[in-house]
Amino acid sequence: MAAAALVTENFRFVSLFFKSKDVMIFNGLIALGTVASQTAYSVFAFNCPCSSGRNYRYGLAAIGVPALAFFLIGIMMNKSTWDLVSECRLRNCRKLSGAAAFALQGTIIGRAVVAPLTWTVISLLQGQAYTCALSEFIDPNTLEGFPSGQSSEVMAKFPCRESVPTELQGFWAEIERRLKYESQLIGWLLVAGMSLMVFLLLCMKRCSSPFGYQQEDYWSQYRSSEKTLFQRTAAVHARLLAAENIKSFFGFVALEKDEKEQLAEHQSPSPICSTEWNRVTGVYLYREKNGLPLYSRLNKWATYTLENNIEAMEKEMDVLS
Repeated sequence: MAAAALVTENFRFVSLFFKSKDVMIFNGLIALGTVASQTAYSVFAFNCPCSSGRNYRYGLAAIGVPALAFFLIGIMMNKSTWDLVSECRLRNCRKLSGAAAFALQGTIIGRAVVAPLTWTVISLLQGQAYTCALSEFIDPNTLEGFPSGQSSEVMAKFPCRESVPTELQGFWAEIERRLKYESQLIGWLLVAGMSLMVFLLLCMKRCSSPFGYQQEDYWSQYRSSEKTLFQRTAAVHARLLAAENIKSFFGFVALEKDEKEQLAEHQSPSPICSTEWNRVTGVYLYREKNGLPLYSRLNKWATYTLENNIEAMEKEMDVLS
């Protein structure tokens, strides 16, 4: 029973990837941007060398290198990546279970692979890179009426129609059609596999979520509102604290009208100690306290602070189990 409860609890991380419609919309925008980038690249920049040995490397690089770059950018831009880094740096990942760590990494990778998979699928459906990469590996014996004794160097010229010898021009359309068939078949199989995986993840998310639909939607709204308000308030706090320090140095500070109003409304903002920052930073797994939900680390911090229960807060904030 304990193991089952642990697995169920840790799989709640899966729901973080699909925690709001905003995430799905954002992923859609990433995919559309990737499609536009790939189309522009194919039109303006793709230029197969049509040379044996070079075609294969160029074709694979045209598919793989941008996909790798998109993947790394997706990892770096994901807030959960730095939450996990902070968790390990600040608390050495103490009692961070393997299942929880695996599920969290899954949400990070799942978000990061949207753009690379889109790039790869569009590249395969267009077929240019695949045709360039594999043209030299076509067996001439499989082409009816094709002259025997042709080297891979000759076959490598087929992606560039103008470079194909005159006596072989009649085979150009058949070779291109065969390679594009293979490329698009792989592309559609990849689309089918991705669709099946997304469906299974959605089913897993619904089964492992600790919330009903309404509360899950509320949690999404809460997290979005907390993030927006926290960033806005942090920006104001930092500005006012900087103004106080500059005034102490110069004796005055040049503020805009709205900044003067904010300074008058919030007198003398004080720095926040690192301990408090660390308590609201890092990975968070949904918890409840006396039946009441704690939707974030900040929510948990506020709850225990109001109760002035520092010992319990230290215990709760220090672990993720």
